[in-house]
Amino acid sequence: MEAAKNKSIFSRNVPRLPGKASSSPRKEMIAGNVHRNTPATSFDDFQESVSDAWDLGDDEFCIISDVKISKKMAQSTAASVINRHRTQSADQVIQNHQISSITKNANRSFPGHPHPFLESAQSRKMNEDLQSGKMEKFNIVLNSANSTMKELEECSWHGIPPPVRAITWRLLSGYIPINLDKRTSTLKRKREEYWNLVEQYYETRHEETHQDTFRQIHIDIPRMSPLIALFQQSIVQEMFERILYIWAMRHPASGYVQGINDLVTPFFVVFLQEVIPSDSDLDTHDVSKLSEEDRNSIEADSFWCLSKLLDGIQDNYTFAQPGIQNRVRQLKELIERVDVELHQHLVRHEVDYLQFSFRWMNNLLMRELPLLCTVRLWDTCLAQSHGFADFHLYTCAAFLLKWRNPLLRQTDFQGLMMMLQNLPTQSWSDEEIGEIVAEAYQLHYMFSNAPNHLQSSASKP
Repeated sequence: MEAAKNKSIFSRNVPRLPGKASSSPRKEMIAGNVHRNTPATSFDDFQESVSDAWDLGDDEFCIISDVKISKKMAQSTAASVINRHRTQSADQVIQNHQISSITKNANRSFPGHPHPFLESAQSRKMNEDLQSGKMEKFNIVLNSANSTMKELEECSWHGIPPPVRAITWRLLSGYIPINLDKRTSTLKRKREEYWNLVEQYYETRHEETHQDTFRQIHIDIPRMSPLIALFQQSIVQEMFERILYIWAMRHPASGYVQGINDLVTPFFVVFLQEVIPSDSDLDTHDVSKLSEEDRNSIEADSFWCLSKLLDGIQDNYTFAQPGIQNRVRQLKELIERVDVELHQHLVRHEVDYLQFSFRWMNNLLMRELPLLCTVRLWDTCLAQSHGFADFHLYTCAAFLLKWRNPLLRQTDFQGLMMMLQNLPTQSWSDEEIGEIVAEAYQLHYMFSNAPNHLQSSASKP
């Protein structure tokens, strides 16, 4: 219990360090586990069967985000992106989080870092002042009968104030309509529908056909955040079990896949914050003391918002997870175009992109960031068209490029993998996430529809 008290709900889940690297040139690491005697190019067969997603021809004019720009303009802007990545320094970031400290503190929070939500009175006042302007805009959009989804997305892209985050996430997820008159009735109907599904499906977990699915869910739930008291409450684990099992029963093409359980967490936390006092300690809040109506609402809302999210990335979790395979390949091609030096450094030391970015795609970077940062990142992803299916790729690219200089200083496979799987983000806040999404937006703008203008900058295999 003492360990649970010291672990914040908003701290990052620090994964176990990989074991000592083999001297064999054949190394592969999937979702944090080292496998030896496996070819590093584990996606070769997959890559050969998929057409080049970047090969869109060499037109004189390219259409990017519905804006027509000249090829010369695209090349100039792209060159500035490359140059920034080649010259920017991450030294200041790494000074406070040396790799030796990561190894020493792999399974606990960094000492001396304040709880991300326990701000000083002065910083809280400054934050409140900054948020007041946002709140005014959100109140206008959320309470106007004539508001559009585009207006809400524009407000949300740079972050959503906590007091209106829950209602905004429901709207951005497509769970309830933007039409003010229809929200309450839709919310009531969808919550009732969820509990009808529970009544229809949940008892089938005892049937032999579905026992394996429920057993895997039952095993995974306690592992999500073992040092955080909130997620070790039996009533919370039962809520997660129902959400995941009902989703699996309604989506037999994929069923339950490890990693989906993590994706419930941000929704659950945001909807829980909506119904508890603002000064409550979320880490240890006793969910059993909530009213049954509040618990039922949190659970139903988490289910439907999870379902909406997964509808856009379901190919990440079908057999062989082709969506993740495709995005890992695209990440490799994107980094090769944007930062050939970093790409060649990884290749030279036999680091396959699958070895570190599989988890980034499977868990949407949740294992790499404190939960508070994940919530802020999801503000943008939910506000971005195809945010989890498309924009997330560029977020991962920006996240990798953030660490280019310290990665270039690593001189062997083991050092690179230890860093890539334990990146020092424990003290990150909204500021760092804002930088990442801004860089991701630039990459998305330049590459999502017309990447060939950088082809000459990329090295040929």
